Amino acid sequence: MKKKLTWIPNTLTLGNLTLGFVAMLVASEIGLSSTPSHELFQLAGVFIILAALFDGFDGMAARALDCTSELGADLDSLADLTTFGIAPGFLMYKMFLDEYKIDLFGRPDLFPVGMLVAALFPICAAYRLARFNVAHDPGSFHGLPSPVAGVVVGIFPLVFRVEQVPKLVAIAFFICTALLMVSTIRYSKPQVAIRGIFTWKRMAFALGGLALLVLAVGISKWPHFLYGAVGFYVFSGIVSFVIHTIQELRV
Repeated sequence: MKKKLTWIPNTLTLGNLTLGFVAMLVASEIGLSSTPSHELFQLAGVFIILAALFDGFDGMAARALDCTSELGADLDSLADLTTFGIAPGFLMYKMFLDEYKIDLFGRPDLFPVGMLVAALFPICAAYRLARFNVAHDPGSFHGLPSPVAGVVVGIFPLVFRVEQVPKLVAIAFFICTALLMVSTIRYSKPQVAIRGIFTWKRMAFALGGLALLVLAVGISKWPHFLYGAVGFYVFSGIVSFVIHTIQELRV
């Protein structure tokens, strides 16, 4: 019976992969479609964010139905690489990196530096996921989780207009996010904390309060709320790492 139910989390995982692929297709329309570039950037980012929800729900469904499997775990890694490695790298390339090329032998497109920089994101995501599959701590993540890194890039065009952000600042931000995935900085697992305090009543109360807060400030501001939450999570690991390093140096 458990094996028959594995199609439920696996379908959610494939939904994650599909949304990541669609995000790339949307981003590829930039410059070819009559739709403004900024709207296409935003739409691609929304698909990456939706994929992150599918990525969270597939694990929850597998644990709730007690139908986890090695196939599901491998499928999840492949989907995460596509959605949170390749898709964000491609989106960032279309937003900021496509014009960076070096002229060689009179050919301006012979050495596309921007493509190499964009490739850093899927490279780091692939290494991060492979390292996690080989060995991982049940209580924390080593390095920034790839779904979080992908969402960081996906929310970017929803919060900022691309033409208003200095390109070098955006590229530095992009590179740092990619490198955080392969760092040894420890990040807490939110699902571990949630399990300790989880009840349906508490969850409903929290979601209801969040919905009221968003409505009070404005539905259009939801990307800013999400970016604030994700940013807090990213910097919490960095701050903890710095504090731990200082303590070790004092000893």
